[in-house]
Amino acid sequence: MLRITEKLTSVKNTKIKNFQHLQKARERKKQNVFLLEGLKEIEKAQQVGYHFQCVFFNPDIISLEELSALITITPDEVFEVNREVFEKIAYRESTGGVVVLATPKAHDLSSLQLPENPLVLVLEGVEKPGNLGALLRTADAAGLDAVIVCDPHTDVYNPNAIRSSIGCTFTVPIAVGESKDVIDWLKGQGIQIYCTYLQAAKHYHVTDFTLPSAIVMGTEATGITQQWVDAATHNIIIPMRGAADSMNVSTAAAVVVFEACRQRGF
Repeated sequence: MLRITEKLTSVKNTKIKNFQHLQKARERKKQNVFLLEGLKEIEKAQQVGYHFQCVFFNPDIISLEELSALITITPDEVFEVNREVFEKIAYRESTGGVVVLATPKAHDLSSLQLPENPLVLVLEGVEKPGNLGALLRTADAAGLDAVIVCDPHTDVYNPNAIRSSIGCTFTVPIAVGESKDVIDWLKGQGIQIYCTYLQAAKHYHVTDFTLPSAIVMGTEATGITQQWVDAATHNIIIPMRGAADSMNVSTAAAVVVFEACRQRGF
């Protein structure tokens, strides 16, 4: 059974007021912490060894017994909060009555452990947390070996990214780095680079993804940058039959990724 550290009843408590600061990526990085809520997300995070610094729960929504069954690791502190305080700290309505402050992990390229014939997804300059979360969900569904986030304009621990991923932030190996370093790393690993690109590109369904492969997606607004175009083994394109010349990035990634999985026999 988890032990309650303290009962918090005021929204003016410094621990509660700190949640406003943690909405900013800069402050989360400074404090080395991220916000985690949602029962599925919490369960997945603890399954892969994330450290929980603080757990806040509202007993009107979840009892201490239920909380203890959910959180089987030992957090540093557990705070019982009333309804008013919980509504102040909860990022979304359907959190299951629990909000956790957890310690992020390092996501260096060197930490990736890839199999002999890897299939990875590379995301350059991703801007929207919702898109990042959706892409991680696709990567999990396809069983990809890693997702590499290059030059991001949002961070992988953005609450919206975690929510959109439905916890797949914690189930997919992730690395973060600068594009130049990632290109050098991929080439050093002998991984083919396939960039989605609208010009002078090969149709994705006639591209061979059976070798070690990295599928590179850019932003919806501008696509991938020239350094990736130049570094590509092949630039690939999804043939479009309608008036639009592109799809949502998470949809496009799913189309290409599952073609690669089909070629590999799922």
